[in-house]
Amino acid sequence: MPLTFPVSVEKNLSLQRRMEVLGISEKDLNERFIQSGGKGGQNVNKVATAVHLVHIPSGKQIKCSVYRTQGLNRYKARDLLCLELERELDPTKSESSIQKLRKKKQNKYRKAIKKKLEKEKLEWNDPM
Repeated sequence: MPLTFPVSVEKNLSLQRRMEVLGISEKDLNERFIQSGGKGGQNVNKVATAVHLVHIPSGKQIKCSVYRTQGLNRYKARDLLCLELERELDPTKSESSIQKLRKKKQNKYRKAIKKKLEKEKLEWNDPM
C-alpha cells in the first residue's frame, strides 16, 4: 500500500523508497498524536497535530510538531526517522556531506568578499 501524505506524489514515492531500503515497514511503527502548542493559533492548541513516532526494532523515537497539520507532521516524522537510521548506518557519509557543504559556503563567501573588494577598488580608482 503506497504512502499517502499531503505532499507531492514524488515526495511520497521517495519516502516510500527510502523506507524500503532501510527496511522500515508501517507495522514496525508505533504512532501517537499529541497536542503540539506554540505558534499556530487555536488549531494547534485544540487539535492533536504533533506526531510521536516510535520505530519498535531500533527503539528510535521521533517527535515532530513542525507543521500545523497532522498529515505533514506524519510525513516529516517518517522523513526524520529515515535520516536518523541513515546516519546510524553510515556516519561517514553524513560527515563528508557536512564538510562539503561547509567548503561550498566558504568558497561562496570568499568569492563575495573578492567581488566586493574589486568593486571598492574600481570606485577608488575611478577619476570621474
